[in-house]
Amino acid sequence: MSRLTRRLLFAAAATALAVTVPLLSRTSADAAVTLPPTHAKFDYQIGGAYTPPAGVQVVTRDRTAAPAAGLYNICYVNAFQVQPGEQGDWAADLLLRDAAGNLVIDEDWGEPLLDLRTADKRNRIAAKVNGWIDGCATKGYQAIEPDNYDSYTRSKKLLTATQAEAYLTLLAGHAHSKSLAIGQKNTVELAGDRQAVGLDFAVAEECGQYDECGDYVDAFGNNVIVIEYTDKGRRTACSQYGGTLSIVQRDVDVSVPGDSSYVRKTC
Repeated sequence: MSRLTRRLLFAAAATALAVTVPLLSRTSADAAVTLPPTHAKFDYQIGGAYTPPAGVQVVTRDRTAAPAAGLYNICYVNAFQVQPGEQGDWAADLLLRDAAGNLVIDEDWGEPLLDLRTADKRNRIAAKVNGWIDGCATKGYQAIEPDNYDSYTRSKKLLTATQAEAYLTLLAGHAHSKSLAIGQKNTVELAGDRQAVGLDFAVAEECGQYDECGDYVDAFGNNVIVIEYTDKGRRTACSQYGGTLSIVQRDVDVSVPGDSSYVRKTC
C-alpha cells in the first residue's frame, strides 16, 4: 500500500481548492528558486540511486544519495516521521506520545511521528531537518520533497493540520533561503493553502488511481509530478494529463533495476 492510498480515507473532508498561478521564482526575503521543468520525463529513486533511464530530466533521490549529474534533482526528506532505526537520533520529547506515554507509530512504515504540538517543538524539529536541507543544497540538489505532511491524520487526533502547516512553513522558508524549491507531498486536502505555506510544486502519489490529479492541478497548475503504482492508475493519469504533467509508474518498493520487483513505466 502506498503512502497516499491510506491517506485517501481523509479526502472526504477536503475543502474546495482555489485555482492559483504557480510562481517560478521568489524574491524579497527568499532567494530565487528554480522549479522542476513541467511535463518532463521523471524517475523516482528513493529506494536506491541508479543511472537514470535515457531521456529522464528530473529525478528524486534520498537525501543520503548524491544527485544525478546534469539533471534536475529533488532531495527526499522524511520530515514529519522518524526513519526506522533513527529514533535514537531525536530528543525523546520530540517524539509524539499518546496519553499512556506510548509512541504514536505510523504502522504501515514502522515510523514514530514527530511532535508538532508547540511552537518550541516545531522550531527544534525544523532546526534538525533544516540541517538535512542544508546538506541537500551542498550536494547540489535543486529542490526538496518533505514526506509525510499528512502524518497528523495518523496521530490519534493529537496533531492538527494547522500544526503541520506551521511546521512546513518553517521548512519552506529555509529551503528558499538556500535557493531550493520545495514540493508538497500528497495531502491534497491542504493544497489550497500551498501559497501561504510557501510550496512551489506537488508530488502526488496515485492521483490517477484515485481521481485526484485535477485537484493538484487546480492548486499548482502543471507543476505536478505524478507517481503511480498500478497500470490502471498510470493509464488514467496518462489519458487525462499525459500531455501536461510529469508521470511515472514505479513499483511500491521503489526498487532498483535488476530487482525482481522493479517496475518503471511512463505514458
